Amino acid sequence: MTTPVLRSGLRILVAACLVADAVVHLQLAGDYAQASAPGHLSEGLLFRVEAIAALVVALLVLAWGSRATFAAAFVVAGSAFIAVILFRYVDVPAFGPVPSMYEPIWFAKKSTSAVAEGLGAALSAIGFFHAGVAGRRTRGPSPADGSADRFIA
Repeated sequence: MTTPVLRSGLRILVAACLVADAVVHLQLAGDYAQASAPGHLSEGLLFRVEAIAALVVALLVLAWGSRATFAAAFVVAGSAFIAVILFRYVDVPAFGPVPSMYEPIWFAKKSTSAVAEGLGAALSAIGFFHAGVAGRRTRGPSPADGSADRFIA
């Protein structure tokens, strides 16, 4: 059963994970802003875009905490988590405008970001599930599922 306290706690924790992720990406963006190959985006620009997306979604999760906002949080945090793990262990070549971002090391900020992203993705999945359960409980009987017929005498 989802309580308002649990739901609020999930919203705060998911937003905190997204903010932590955004702060690290903004701190690192300058270090990765060097010009990339012609026709490619810089990693710094990609870091800034990811940080802005994380901050916007964090605000949406705090404001509404709906299934849609938890889903958006899952996409932002989950995709960032997959990217950091992928580019840590796999030397993916540049594709389209995206540069090769292979970096086979861990350091404090990168680790902090990865933990925040992974935890944020997991918590947003839980929030998505609980928001759906709470939404089903608040709606009345639906004629589509035949449950309304029980109330007709």
